[in-house]
Amino acid sequence: MGRRAEVRRKTAETDIVAEINIDGAGKYEINTGIGFFDHMLELFSRHGLFDLKVNAQGDITVDGHHTVEDVGISLGQALKDALGDKKGIRRYGTSFVPMDEALAMTAVDVSGRPCLVFEAEYTSEKVGGMDTELVEEFLRAFVNNAGLTMHVKVLHGSNNHHIIEAIFKSLARALDEATAVDSRIDGVMSTKGIL
Repeated sequence: MGRRAEVRRKTAETDIVAEINIDGAGKYEINTGIGFFDHMLELFSRHGLFDLKVNAQGDITVDGHHTVEDVGISLGQALKDALGDKKGIRRYGTSFVPMDEALAMTAVDVSGRPCLVFEAEYTSEKVGGMDTELVEEFLRAFVNNAGLTMHVKVLHGSNNHHIIEAIFKSLARALDEATAVDSRIDGVMSTKGIL
């Protein structure tokens, strides 16, 4: 069956269905109405080996903010639900991913304590019609609703597409590592006995 969950979020601004299977094979069906964002979620699915379905209808005639943020909320809730009691997971994951001249690092702790530290600079306000500032908005919504501590740092990069792609790929690989089940772990990876 795998660790999976589906979340439906409907507001006056968006209507979203998000489904994740942590123990997937990197298969995806993504439609947010924002092409570049779709591409980043596809990368996240493929490189994290998460099966992902996202169907989002939002007020993108205004801009992409509500849609991107609400997808982050929905995916965060789905991940949290799919992880359940978190027994046996490694908890921590770190990944450095190069994308040509860009290099991004993401470190994740499935701690139950939401915290995002984000360090990235862009040279343009948009990539493919998506505001670059929405990358941080997505991550903040995702972290807050999944209960993750996450540090993202872009070490190098000049091409904004490459920078953002490296972020999403490093996020995927770090989260795959953190959510992996290790048979040596009895209960949860914490001296508190709960995450």
